[in-house]
Amino acid sequence: MNEKLYKRANYLALFTIFYNLVEGGASVWLGAADETLALFGFGVDSFIEVISAIGVWHMLRRIKANEGETRDEFEQRALRITGAAFYTLSVGLLLTAGLNLYQQHKPETTFWGIVISLLSISFMWYLIHHKIKVGTALNSPAILADAACSKACLSLSAVLMLSSIGYALTGIGSLDALGAILISWLTFREGREAFGKARGMNCSCSCNCSASRTETP
Repeated sequence: MNEKLYKRANYLALFTIFYNLVEGGASVWLGAADETLALFGFGVDSFIEVISAIGVWHMLRRIKANEGETRDEFEQRALRITGAAFYTLSVGLLLTAGLNLYQQHKPETTFWGIVISLLSISFMWYLIHHKIKVGTALNSPAILADAACSKACLSLSAVLMLSSIGYALTGIGSLDALGAILISWLTFREGREAFGKARGMNCSCSCNCSASRTETP
């Protein structure tokens, strides 16, 4: 039974990696083309999530092999890189959003922001549901923490959706910049939590820390 559950967890980790690659590429390209800062920042965030997802995939393979959940050097390095990238993205988005507000910049359109955010919300709900189901069945704090990361991505998608719809309905250019500022705050939190995980904490993406440090088969 555990063999099937770990295969399912491995599939979900790989799905997360490939989905974020596609989503990130589309968001960055369309965000740059439409001069939509919120969508562009959302896309960069997706690429950073790939680094974290690779660390999770590696962790699942190691847990299955030796039933250990303490983080190894590869995972800690991936988490530190992820944290630094999130911090850099947060600063870049904040500065660019401030400049856009000053210049009263307006995006060409936020149509693709609406489309991508709705798709992302759908896929995140799928991932959250199945990661919680598998994590609960395996009694795995690590997999449940990964589900919490998907919840954080859901929050990012909701911010993108609201700012994109808001601009489409009102034409107020500052809504795109405000959406980018909210995304920068969320990515800052993700960066802080990535560094916390690298230090050995079993918590991430606003989930509660777990006192358990071992995997129960």
